[in-house]
Amino acid sequence: MKNNYKDLSIQELTAEESKLRSELFNLTFQNKVGQLADTSRIRIVKKNIARVKTALNQKKIAGAKE
Repeated sequence: MKNNYKDLSIQELTAEESKLRSELFNLTFQNKVGQLADTSRIRIVKKNIARVKTALNQKKIAGAKE
């Protein structure tokens, strides 16, 4: 499921990025320990982090142009 990050504010995007990074840390840890059943979740979270960072970058560029 793709989230629509373009509608969020910069503060909401940074909070979402922080949440996703902590989730990625937990998933990676579970994978290393051998407790993670669905390893594809790691890939999904990484892609969502990239989406959030892209939306953040676009907002910062748009703010600099104004």
